[in-house]
Amino acid sequence: MPALLTNAPEFTVSELAGAVKRAVEDEFGNVRVRGEISGFRGVHSSGHAYFTLKDENASIDAVVWKSSWPRLTFKPEEGMEVIVTGRMTTFPRSSKYQIVIEQIEPAGAGALMALLEARRKALAAEGLFAAERKRELPYLPRTIGVITSPTGAVIRDILHRISDRFPSHVIVWPVRVQGETAAAEVTAAITGFNALRPDGSIPRPDVLIVARGGGSIEDLWGFNEEIVVRAVAASRIPIITAVGHETDTTLVDYASDHRAPTPTAAAEAAVPVRADLIGYVDEIGARQRHAMRRTASNYRDRLRAATAGLPRPLDLVASARQRLDHAASNLAAALRHTGQRKRIAFERVSGRLSPNTLRGEVRNLRARLTPAASRLAPALTRIIDDRKKRLESASKLLDAVSYKNILDRGFAVVTDFDGRIVKHTAQVKPGDPLHVQVADGTIGVTVGGAPGTRKRIKPPPGEDNQGSLF
Repeated sequence: MPALLTNAPEFTVSELAGAVKRAVEDEFGNVRVRGEISGFRGVHSSGHAYFTLKDENASIDAVVWKSSWPRLTFKPEEGMEVIVTGRMTTFPRSSKYQIVIEQIEPAGAGALMALLEARRKALAAEGLFAAERKRELPYLPRTIGVITSPTGAVIRDILHRISDRFPSHVIVWPVRVQGETAAAEVTAAITGFNALRPDGSIPRPDVLIVARGGGSIEDLWGFNEEIVVRAVAASRIPIITAVGHETDTTLVDYASDHRAPTPTAAAEAAVPVRADLIGYVDEIGARQRHAMRRTASNYRDRLRAATAGLPRPLDLVASARQRLDHAASNLAAALRHTGQRKRIAFERVSGRLSPNTLRGEVRNLRARLTPAASRLAPALTRIIDDRKKRLESASKLLDAVSYKNILDRGFAVVTDFDGRIVKHTAQVKPGDPLHVQVADGTIGVTVGGAPGTRKRIKPPPGEDNQGSLF
C-alpha cells in the first residue's frame, strides 16, 4: 500500500519533549497552586526536596531546589494545606510535568493555626515547655542582652525603660524579626550570647530579651520555628520574650523563662526601679539602726537591773578592812604578851640549866657509850679484815687478766693519734703516727709502705709464727 503523503513536520522524541517543555514553561512561567502536601519525607541527600501536591481530584509532582530551600518562609510538612508559588516544567525522561516551587505559604490562617498547634503539642511532649525547666530571673543583672531589630520603636522602648528604671550595660544583637532568615538569625544570636565568656572582652549577659513589635501570624511566624524554640529552651542564660502585642503568643513564649506582654514590660521585668531599690535599702538601714538602738537599750536596762541586786564595792571590802584594823591594833599588845610568856617560861627552867647539870648529863651519856664502843671496835676490825681479803683476791684476779702481763710476754698494743686501738690495717694509711705500747713503755712510730700491705718479719726463737701488724 503506498505511503500517505503529508506536510506534517517530523520530530524526534527529544525534540517533541523539548517543545512540550518550552510550551509549558512559556504558558505557566509563574503560577500559584493550592493543594495538600503528600509524600514529603524530608530533604534529599542532594539538598533538594520532593513531594506531591494534591486535592480531591488530581495531583502534581513538586520539587524545591537546594538553592530555594533556605529562602522558604514556611517549610513543607506532611498533610499541610499550602499555596505554592513557582513555575511549571516537564521532566522529559519520564514524560511528566512538575512544579518547581519558589515559595510556600499556608492556605489561610486556619491551616497556619492548625500547624502551630500541632507543633506546640510535639514540642511540649518533649518537655521543652515544662515549668520546672524555667529559671528565676537575676534580680539585678549587670549586663542585659537584647535580640531584636536595631531599628524601630522596640529597641528604643527597651533602652528608654531600662535607663529610667535602673541604668545597666545593654548589648544589642541586631537581627531580622520577620522574613525568611529571621528564625536563623535569632537562633544564631541566642547561641552567640551563650558562647561569650563571663570574663571576656565582651561580657556575657546575665539575662536576654528577645523582642519584636506586633504583626499578623505570618509576620510572627519566625518565632514559631522549631530551631528558635529549641535555642531558647537550651539557653544557659535566662530569657525574657516579648513578641507581638499582649494578645499574641508564639512558641518561644512557652519555652522562655519569662513572657512579657510587651517589649516595655520585658525591660521592666529585667531590672528593678532604682529609686525603689534605694528607698528599700534606706528603709532596711533605718530598721537595722532602730533594732540596734532597741537592743542596746534592752541590754542597758538588764544591766541596771542586775547591778541593783549587787552590793557596793566598798561594802564588799568593809568587813575585811575592819578585821585588818582590829588585828593591826592588837598586834603590838600581842607581841608584848608573847614576849612576857616566853620570858616567864624561860625563867622557870633556867634554874635547872646549870653547868654541873650539863656535866652530869655528859657523864651519863659517856657511861652509856663506853660499853657500846668496846663492842664496836672488834666488829669493825673483823669487817675491815674481811674487806681487805676480798680486795686482795680481786687485785690478784685483775693482775691475772691484765693486758700488761701479755705485754710482758712480747706482745704490744697499737693505738692511733686519738688513742683508739688499731685492730685492722684499713684503719691507718702511710704517714699516720702510731703509739706502740710494750711492757716497759710506749714507742712512737709512723706507718710506712702502701696501704693494706704487710711485711713478713721473722719471729724470735720460741715464738709462734706471727706476722707483722703492718
